[in-house]
Amino acid sequence: MNYVTLNNGVKMPQEGFGVFQVPDPEVCKQSVLDAIASGYRLIDTAASYGNEEAVGAAIRECGLVREELFITTKLLVQDACYEAAKKAIQTSLDKLGTEYIDLYLLHQPMGDYFGAYRAMEEAYKEGKLRAIGVCNFYPEVLINFCETVDVMPAVNQVELHPFFQQAKALEIMAEYGVKPEAWGPFAEGKYGIFTHPLLTKIGEKYGKSAAQVALRWNVERGVTVIPKSTHKERMEQNIDIWDFALTEEDMKEIEALDMGHTEIADHRDPVFVKYVLGFKIHE
Repeated sequence: MNYVTLNNGVKMPQEGFGVFQVPDPEVCKQSVLDAIASGYRLIDTAASYGNEEAVGAAIRECGLVREELFITTKLLVQDACYEAAKKAIQTSLDKLGTEYIDLYLLHQPMGDYFGAYRAMEEAYKEGKLRAIGVCNFYPEVLINFCETVDVMPAVNQVELHPFFQQAKALEIMAEYGVKPEAWGPFAEGKYGIFTHPLLTKIGEKYGKSAAQVALRWNVERGVTVIPKSTHKERMEQNIDIWDFALTEEDMKEIEALDMGHTEIADHRDPVFVKYVLGFKIHE
């Protein structure tokens, strides 16, 4: 497993396990336990996923000391203001049952996210959060944000996969020392990614699957990946990407797959923005 060093010196595993769309508490807890047993040490959840308590239960039962794990959670967009964010941070701490969170992220660039980030900066300085960052900040939003805040975000978690590569966004993140992290590294199963002819062909050279090639491609760009699965054998396959490397030719071939736009979650689409702002969590 590789680690990336964040801009405040904190080390973060370059591959983690995500629990998006795993609302059932028992399924979520068992999935996290299986992931930890498979070697994952970064667990990524969010207030909006409704499963922080299940993740916390797995943390307590997994048998590892807390310091061996890297736990990420995210602020619900409806809590994106100073006072609500202060309460939300404590709520996440309580649900996870931990004294600190390794990485806490603004989930969306919506609402009063500057006010919310001030609350995050305070919690960071108090030691409740080891690192803070953002999600879904496109380059123009990230630049304005980085030029304004006191504590530079450590991470920007965005959609990154072979069909939406966001090369310019990665350049901007590097300019400000913000580490990229990929949600949806499998494009949420779109475009036949698991059987894609090019990814399959490249994988055959290394005895790897198309999915493993997709993950390795992102890793070699310096991106942290957080694949999700509730099946232990798939978890084990997803983390088995550290014994091979893609060639420059492989990388260029995959580069040609880029569509240059998202077909999953367009944060510039007014309909999508209204949907997110109106989202109601069901716990």
